[in-house]
Amino acid sequence: MTQLTLAQANKIIDSALAHSKKMGYKPMAVVVLDDAGHVKATQREDGASMFRVDVATGKAWGAVGMGISSRGLSERAKDNPNFFLSLAASSGGKFLPQPGAVLIKHADGSILGAVGASGGTGDEDEAICAHGVLAAGLTS
Repeated sequence: MTQLTLAQANKIIDSALAHSKKMGYKPMAVVVLDDAGHVKATQREDGASMFRVDVATGKAWGAVGMGISSRGLSERAKDNPNFFLSLAASSGGKFLPQPGAVLIKHADGSILGAVGASGGTGDEDEAICAHGVLAAGLTS
């Protein structure tokens, strides 16, 4: 079974933050989780607020836990808000269905983990995550 490596996680973060800087986004935090929702790597840029790591983690944790991007979770939550409130409560607040996290997949389609970002808009966060995943030679 293929697992996400620390080198891949670091490549995702480095590439995501480089892309964020290139695009002129605000200071970001990027968190990479493995397929079991455990933190593999985290970086918080200078100037990023104290909540950024927690928000990025919640986005990625929800994505990997449900097997869908956080944008997809956000869309689903609109139609079933009580279920998603229950998920947030039962996870101790770790579950955050807001755009800004994507799955990390192996070429065979298996889920290796998820990456979440916080600091910009949901679209900006999601874009840097997807960029990082592709830069690491994986798919989202």
